[in-house]
Amino acid sequence: MKLIVGLGNPGKEYENTRHNIGFMVVDNYLSVSNVNWQLKFNGLYTNIIINNEKVHFLKPSTYMNLSGRAIKECSNFFKIDVKDILIIHDDLDLPLGKYRLKTNSSAGGHNGIKSVIEELGTTSFARLKVGISHNKNFDTKDYVLGKLNSKELEIIKEIYPTLNSILNDFLVHNINELMNKYNGNSQ
Repeated sequence: MKLIVGLGNPGKEYENTRHNIGFMVVDNYLSVSNVNWQLKFNGLYTNIIINNEKVHFLKPSTYMNLSGRAIKECSNFFKIDVKDILIIHDDLDLPLGKYRLKTNSSAGGHNGIKSVIEELGTTSFARLKVGISHNKNFDTKDYVLGKLNSKELEIIKEIYPTLNSILNDFLVHNINELMNKYNGNSQ
């Protein structure tokens, strides 16, 4: 049993913002499936069977800074081991269109990840960080909450096939195998 979580902020005003990359990746992955989202676990929740395994998907509606609450509630309910949780989130330190898999690392200033670490009491969960670059001409909060322009959205769309492969592989491989396979491809 796996739990895949996309981080972001709920509401129309946050659609296609840099901070909502996690939601976007999950939505793209599930776009070929006929899923019904439910309001559950302080978020939008669904599950599907992939290769005879139930996979849970969650998009917390707690807003970014409290994401850990929703993740803890869902993982506790289903008794999902922390090694079977993948969190997808934006990363200012990676160039737009790049990605990095991590585990056992600090929040690096990301308040959503800080909340997850506090609520789960560990850094041992898998993370898929998707680069959004960092335009230092803007206040960080304004930048991450800013909308991706059409050119930036195209760059994100170009990496969806690879991100989908990462999610598929997460269902059958551990995070160390994933890091070895994918991290060298996105420098």
